[in-house]
Amino acid sequence: MAEELVHLTSDAGIATITLDSPHNRNALSAQLRRELRDHLESAIADDAVRVIVLAHTGPVFCAGMDLKESRAAGAEDQGVNEFPELLERIWNSPKPVVARLAGPARAGGVGIVAACDIAVCADTATFAFSEVRIGVVPAVISVTVLPRLHARQAHELFLTGETFSARRAVEIGLLNSTVAAEALDAETRRYTDMLALGGPKALAATKEMLRRTRPTDMGEDFTQMLALSAGFFASEEGQEGIRAFAEKRKPSWAPQS
Repeated sequence: MAEELVHLTSDAGIATITLDSPHNRNALSAQLRRELRDHLESAIADDAVRVIVLAHTGPVFCAGMDLKESRAAGAEDQGVNEFPELLERIWNSPKPVVARLAGPARAGGVGIVAACDIAVCADTATFAFSEVRIGVVPAVISVTVLPRLHARQAHELFLTGETFSARRAVEIGLLNSTVAAEALDAETRRYTDMLALGGPKALAATKEMLRRTRPTDMGEDFTQMLALSAGFFASEEGQEGIRAFAEKRKPSWAPQS
């Protein structure tokens, strides 16, 4: 039986999914994709899990598709066919997903970063949409990446395949934060601690709201958003949060330590 390439651990409501295939720079092989999908499903289904962190071993977060598996394969047999399901599962996860990068991401790896709600990296990490340089198109990852990037930078970086720094990744909207390598764990924890303070149902609904297509009519938009807001004010979770605020205590879902 093949050794596991992706690991899932959970502690105090934080599920950490770790890519552990450093021999090929955590490339998206069939086995890694399958295990990543399965561990995502497990973390999402676990009521004890509040936040999901995507991390990695080795010097590279993810190098993109496993090109060895792509050689001589027809269009129907390419591993990229399974990639949309994986990106969509991260994007639509009802639980916040945080990417923690200690090293570079390329191509499909950047697509995973973009699919996450929060992304933090060491300041030595680099990024590139390297697809055009090997004669392929960054098509699938564009679905998650383009909503993050400013249009002019997207054209430049997709068309040139240029490697860019962590600082620039923050500037163009791909990342939330970049810090010195020794501060990466603390920065990741800062985000997960904040996310754990949100009501689970409120977080899921807020994620869905952020992803929705807005009506062109402002009145219709207000009508839909008012129903969502009033419903949560009156909900069990909302009422518990309001009571906790009045009683100067943490709500039931928040870490109590």
